[in-house]
Amino acid sequence: MFTVGILTVSDKGWKGERQDVSGRVAREVLSRLDVSVVNSDIVPDEKEVIARKLVKWADEDKLDVIVTTGGTGLTKRDVTPEATLSVVDRVVPGFAEAMRHESLKKTPMAVLSRAVAGVRGECLIINLPGSPDGVRDCLEAVLPALSHAVETIKRD
Repeated sequence: MFTVGILTVSDKGWKGERQDVSGRVAREVLSRLDVSVVNSDIVPDEKEVIARKLVKWADEDKLDVIVTTGGTGLTKRDVTPEATLSVVDRVVPGFAEAMRHESLKKTPMAVLSRAVAGVRGECLIINLPGSPDGVRDCLEAVLPALSHAVETIKRD
């Protein structure tokens, strides 16, 4: 079993103007593994706010995996990849490559995703898109490698 945090990045969700469906979908897909979702939150599309939450969950709460939903597109407010890259020690490009590859089977717009994945200490951080269908497709694409990734990160 490993611990997970689900961080939804959404100005409207943070303001209470939109319900967090993507976070619920992430929780549902992750439930197929032996995981415990111990943290979930919604934050605005602010690089510093996102980065602080990622650092807290990785360093203080010692989560094994953090998945983010939202903020991976091309608008000026989409800063989740920048926030993630500012806090990870190493990038794990295969996760983002697999997610984009799977998403391209459904929509040509998948090439617009700027999602990244990386490791901070012993925590794997993966950016997912904001749409519920995108969350499902992308998370299902990397789910088979998730447990092995966590085990590998924890090794000396």
